[in-house]
Amino acid sequence: MFLSIFDIFKVGVGPSSSHTMGPMVAASRFLDQLIKFEIKAESLSASLHGSLAFTGKGHHTDYATIMGLVGFKPETFDANKAQAALEEINLSGKIQPSGHPVYLFNPKTAVRFDFDKTLDGHANGMIFYAYNSIGTIMFQETYYSVGGGFVQTAAELASDTPIAVQENPIPFPFKNAAEMLVMCAQSGKSIAEIKLDNELANISKVELSKGINKIWDVMNNCIEEGLKKDGILPGGLFVRRRAKGIHESLRREQSRNIAPPHIINDWMSCYAMAVNEQNAAGAQVVTAPTNGAAGVIPATLRYYLDHVPAASISKIPDFLLTAAAIGGLIKTNASISGAEVGCQGEVGSAAAMAAAGLCAVLGGTAEQTENAAEIALEHHLGMTCDPIKGLVQAPCIERNGLGAIKAVSAASLSLRGDGKHLVSLDACIETMRQTGLDMNSKYKETSLGGLAVNLPEC
Repeated sequence: MFLSIFDIFKVGVGPSSSHTMGPMVAASRFLDQLIKFEIKAESLSASLHGSLAFTGKGHHTDYATIMGLVGFKPETFDANKAQAALEEINLSGKIQPSGHPVYLFNPKTAVRFDFDKTLDGHANGMIFYAYNSIGTIMFQETYYSVGGGFVQTAAELASDTPIAVQENPIPFPFKNAAEMLVMCAQSGKSIAEIKLDNELANISKVELSKGINKIWDVMNNCIEEGLKKDGILPGGLFVRRRAKGIHESLRREQSRNIAPPHIINDWMSCYAMAVNEQNAAGAQVVTAPTNGAAGVIPATLRYYLDHVPAASISKIPDFLLTAAAIGGLIKTNASISGAEVGCQGEVGSAAAMAAAGLCAVLGGTAEQTENAAEIALEHHLGMTCDPIKGLVQAPCIERNGLGAIKAVSAASLSLRGDGKHLVSLDACIETMRQTGLDMNSKYKETSLGGLAVNLPEC
């Protein structure tokens, strides 16, 4: 299955691609189905299940679901307009999405957290309902938020319907890393070049370039905005923003030329934390490949641009295309959902993608680039997802910084070798999938185990 760079990297809104963006997308799809099937409903509601129920409050899943039913979409979300819409709904008890009639809708009761019923298809399940005037269900649909903002209906998931469909055949249809490397060897092209050729089968070069520039602009702006802000993050944990203070301290040390070499790790952490503090505040971010792991790739790319001699902005497309190729392999053959496989699927995947991207722009061969991705992913295997209070704050924010550091280390180690290594990326991805299946559900974004239950004050 071909996943475009724009499937892997999507502009959206924090704090979670699975728990915020996904439900908003699902709500929008439900509205489309009401129109398609000419459902003349009087009122609407939704129920949230599994991880969406257990950590939904912390992820603003109920709010995102409501905003989706109003008509908001992640890529164009406007927080001020959304707040005004919510205030109007609270007063009127009604919603009217564009192109729809007025529906009765009580925002305090219409979105229900169902802690008892876990749906079979995926840990992130939700059901939308449309009722007639006497409260009888006229139509309902089950959706699953399967990671990175991707959404499938129950029927699509059961039939293994592709989550993304290309219009035209692609020239390099690799389904795993082994096939990717063979195609690179046979064509004489890099991973970025075969990924580029695949993209150009369905989009013009101008549109592709514009889209890639937009991805980096949003990523970099997220870093810059995060470095400007301080204060307390919302949600009740009273987590302080730290990126701004760390950045200012680093700048002072830099001006005095007194910093030891290991401080480069703090620069990378600072960039990543800036992004994830913005994500925690509900700001605009890029799924990379998820919101919870959104800081790793921007931080690694910013490290390359700001701290590597002879770095060039002309290499940004190669970095992101390479990273997207790796992300597509992981998404297709395992998972990028914390609710499905734990944080190994989020920060682990992001680190693998970042390591591959960095290795590529530093001159690595296709084999070295695959090795870099494998090293980074291998050393995240088994990582749990246990967000305290269901918020994408602790341990998530710092974890992105450490993910970026591992990505750089993995790229550097791979460049010291010739690309030959014991464990293949494909084997590592399959191991992550199996580990996720074996992992206790308490450690897969339910906040029922780990750090989430070992802080009595929370």
